[in-house]
Amino acid sequence: MQLISEGSENQKPDRCRTGAALAAATLSLLGTTDAMAREQPGEWDVNTAILFYSETDDRVQAVEPVISATRYFEDGRSLNLKAVADTLTGASPNGATPSDEVQTFTKPSGNGSYEIQPSEQPLDDTFQDTRGTFSATWSAPINRKYDYSVGGYFSKEYDYTSMALNGSVSRYLNNKNTTLNLGTSLSLDTITPEGDIPIGLSTMPVPANISDSDFDQAFDASRDSSDDTKTVVDLLLGVTQVIDSRTVMQVNYSLSMSDGYLTDPFKILSVIDDRPGSNYGGNLKDGDGNNIYLYEQRPDSRMKHALYWQTKHMLENGDVVDGSYRFMVDDWGISSHTFDVRYRWMLGNQYLEPHLRYYMQSEADFYKRYLTGSEYNGGAPRLSEASADYRVGDLDGITVGLKWGYRFDEDHEFSIRAEYMQQSNSGDSGFGKLASQELYPDTDAFWLQVGYSF
Repeated sequence: MQLISEGSENQKPDRCRTGAALAAATLSLLGTTDAMAREQPGEWDVNTAILFYSETDDRVQAVEPVISATRYFEDGRSLNLKAVADTLTGASPNGATPSDEVQTFTKPSGNGSYEIQPSEQPLDDTFQDTRGTFSATWSAPINRKYDYSVGGYFSKEYDYTSMALNGSVSRYLNNKNTTLNLGTSLSLDTITPEGDIPIGLSTMPVPANISDSDFDQAFDASRDSSDDTKTVVDLLLGVTQVIDSRTVMQVNYSLSMSDGYLTDPFKILSVIDDRPGSNYGGNLKDGDGNNIYLYEQRPDSRMKHALYWQTKHMLENGDVVDGSYRFMVDDWGISSHTFDVRYRWMLGNQYLEPHLRYYMQSEADFYKRYLTGSEYNGGAPRLSEASADYRVGDLDGITVGLKWGYRFDEDHEFSIRAEYMQQSNSGDSGFGKLASQELYPDTDAFWLQVGYSF
């Protein structure tokens, strides 16, 4: 059983992947649930929860139910099964900048277009998505000093399929007060977006001022293939140490290597006119008077290193303090810091758990809020990689929340958790006409999770 889990880089859902992972209510590490009493051979422990997630300004809305069931067998063996389903609707930033004029964008499928009014954020509100996932994990002791676990994972969206295998080995030392962990996983993902894969940094055709046949030809010319893949290999090394009867600490190092299609096929960049004149800072236009937008292009590999520390301490009155810190750095130029603090205030059969999380991140080397006409270079971009996706930009985020739980007995618990997040991006303020636009709007989100375990 993993009692301490690492924080995620970004907790928000987005178009391709939900990102806002929902975990079922878990057993507390220090004394709030008698785990040994529950882990009886022949019995099931079941955790259920449902998450409601909402961003302001009619952006992403998500509903995500989950069920996790663990069956215990003799000799410390166990089987965990988890199923998750989620539905996303709403609007997502497409990467373009706001403008002083009406902007027309082609839908990702190529079937039709949508308009954004002057000075409004370019949001694609044409999408909806559903996802179903299933995972299974078998854990068992090898002998008194070693445990192992093996598992598999499958996730399916209408345009995204992910399959993974994972395994880990634990070594116990010092009368099981020290645990060494080694884990690894391999995943293979396939993306088949509606409208196929766009060619990175190619021009997005706009269905205006041209015939349907000419648009179809231009759209097909901007496509690379109908699908693409990526592989991800993860490695984790960790040590968990019982400090005393009330304190436990964990330190993990993780390495993640991704290879393949890492670009978001739904994101684009605006091209801004940097020539002196009346349109200085406005959208650069082609010969037909259409605004020029390019599909983004990211590197086809990524290596991430992360160091994670967490400590839990139970006070004499039974309250639990839980603090963690995570540092991540990758070869895209991104580095991030995540601080997370929780305090579980025990009130008999009830508890309150305030939560505070702070996240800050530097931008990727290829992050560009927009491209200039000079960088566009008449259709031969001077850059080989560029993305205006705020998720790879310079950002700060703070999350505050409160959880309330009620224990009916050692096997049954009900909980409600509410969280609010505000995320802010920053960067250059543009020039000319662009300087009057809001290039880095805040992202505000609220989510509510209701859980029951038995």
